[in-house]
Amino acid sequence: MNKRIYLLLLTLALGLEPLGAMHIMEGFIPLKWCILWYLIALPFVVFSYRFVARQIKASPRMKSSFALAAAYTFILSALKMPSVAGSSSHLTGTTLGTLTIGPMAMPLVGAIVLLFQALLLAHGGISTLGANIFSLSIAGPFVAYALFRLLTSARLPKSLVIFIATFCGSMATYIVTSFQLAVVYPDTVTGIMGAAWKFLGIFAITQVPLSIIEGILTVIVLRLLEKSQAKTATSVKASSTKSSTESSLRPQFIWLSILAVVSLALPILAGLFDIGAGTDDQAGEMIGRLTPGFNPTPFLESFEPSEFAEPLLFALQVAIGIALFAWGYYQLIYKRHQSKQKEQEA
Repeated sequence: MNKRIYLLLLTLALGLEPLGAMHIMEGFIPLKWCILWYLIALPFVVFSYRFVARQIKASPRMKSSFALAAAYTFILSALKMPSVAGSSSHLTGTTLGTLTIGPMAMPLVGAIVLLFQALLLAHGGISTLGANIFSLSIAGPFVAYALFRLLTSARLPKSLVIFIATFCGSMATYIVTSFQLAVVYPDTVTGIMGAAWKFLGIFAITQVPLSIIEGILTVIVLRLLEKSQAKTATSVKASSTKSSTESSLRPQFIWLSILAVVSLALPILAGLFDIGAGTDDQAGEMIGRLTPGFNPTPFLESFEPSEFAEPLLFALQVAIGIALFAWGYYQLIYKRHQSKQKEQEA
């Protein structure tokens, strides 16, 4: 049930992400900085893999939670969204996994998603992968998690806590990206801080409204997942049959099926209309103003999809996310229902 609604809300709200708006593109930062960010990010990815492996080994049901977290990020990062000022950007999608599994799961998820986009969609880059992993799946999730724990201890309403954590986690990603660029391209007069404010001026205008949307969306999705699990648990206690449980979840199934179709169509439709320049393009223009004569020099040439193929590849990413979410949802809800029924019968 959740799955359908989750995807539904997710799709309707995110209908249009920017192609690579969140990424530092290939060739935008010098090789020495690329190496530095790899050295910083790689240990997190390794620890993340070990963390997820331990969690799954200790409880096989964690596979479904990991699948849902990865699917959420996959779908959100494949949908283009127009924002104010004629620009476009996208949601990060990392807070749901952060709050359900923990922030240490997200470096692995982020690495998978960013590598997929760098290799098949020419968004981001292989040399800048370390920098992008750090901003998207390390800085953002850890800020969100820290705020969630802090505000929860303050006994604030849970929905408000989730919203604030998601909003701040999303903004943290772009703040870090701004400083990653500013230390490489400082302003000749105001230095690193001056350049950082200029990059923040690009990202903030676009990202503040989208972070608000992501905060609302994440609250809705997490609440739906909680209700879905609660309904499954209630049906088990009442000794409901599998068919009766499926019947109670059927409306959500229909809505999520519609959502899945819409999600697949959105990247294709976005390719047919001009929804504004992505923030990565605007950041490139700012680098040119800060460093006259700047010319991106990619270290690794990647596959460059045609204008026709690009929206289809983003639709493929959405399809992968939907399939992964469907599998995770089935494992989380129906397998749990079956296992609890067997426990009761025993």
